[in-house]
Amino acid sequence: MKLSDFKYNLPKPAIAKYPVSPRDKSKLLVLDKETGEMEDKKFSDIIDYMEKGDVLVVNETRVFQARLYGKKEKTQAKIEVFLLRELNKEDCIWDVIVDPARKVRIGNKIYFDNNLWCEVIDNTTSRGRTVRFNQPGNVFQAVEKIGLTPLPPYIKREPEPKDKETYQTVYAKVDGAVAAPTAGLHFTTKLLEKIKKKGIHVVPVILHIGLGTFRSVEVEDLTKHKMDSEYYEISPHSADVINKAMQAKHNIIVVGTSTCRVLETSTTADGFVKPGRGWTDKFIYPPYVFKVTQKLITNFHAPESTLLMLVSALGETDHVMKAYKKALKDKYRFLSYGDAMLIK
Repeated sequence: MKLSDFKYNLPKPAIAKYPVSPRDKSKLLVLDKETGEMEDKKFSDIIDYMEKGDVLVVNETRVFQARLYGKKEKTQAKIEVFLLRELNKEDCIWDVIVDPARKVRIGNKIYFDNNLWCEVIDNTTSRGRTVRFNQPGNVFQAVEKIGLTPLPPYIKREPEPKDKETYQTVYAKVDGAVAAPTAGLHFTTKLLEKIKKKGIHVVPVILHIGLGTFRSVEVEDLTKHKMDSEYYEISPHSADVINKAMQAKHNIIVVGTSTCRVLETSTTADGFVKPGRGWTDKFIYPPYVFKVTQKLITNFHAPESTLLMLVSALGETDHVMKAYKKALKDKYRFLSYGDAMLIK
């Protein structure tokens, strides 16, 4: 497959700027991966595609308030510091992106509210820096009060206070993501309770989504593209529930491409999931044989994105591109705050 196989025209009005409320009233396009047949549903109908004994796997990463604005010491120049990931908890060392980068050099200190400041200790890329914060312990707690929600670059508006809640799944638990696992944004607590009552196991994994999820692919030959590494965890309990369900021939229903990548990364040669933690740069694109994922709940993704490539690997590229064409025609809403799709 080539990069251009995943090109389509996404008009700006199709990109959702705000989510639907309540969450589970968004549209749901159901695609049969074998036949290419499609159905138009509401997201709350998702329960109809699950049976007792099935497993619903979710990513419980939590989006933290990663966008900070501070002032450089002495000059008082305004600097944006976008937190990417924690490198060392004890020493409060982080990977960040700064803007404007030309003003930020090693040794500079940047001051924020609430007595929080950081010192630049290294350069990583043209805009990337390694910084040390002055807050011993939990930097996440410190930035929660003063940071802004890191909305995706294609949502052309400033973050609002309500984004702190709406750009977060209802089951988010572990701080670490700078982008939401957006397929999970459609679930409400009530809908999850109904799913559990039907006898479906809901189990968590973690993948802390980084900015690489928005990075464009710049090579036509997909074998030459390299994904950013992202931290993941899968507990012994989650692995055990998934493995028992697979042995009993139940469906594994995966919420989102990030969750899918955790499961496919953690699979042993005999096709079962092993618990563990680490970093994954797994790039899934057609043709790919899925070892765990049987059904996938996902959003509508950007043209030529690695997310669209993963979805196409499961749903068959022709079927998926036809589904996207129909979704645009039928005014489905695209990208992070948009509508959902089930590939079954």
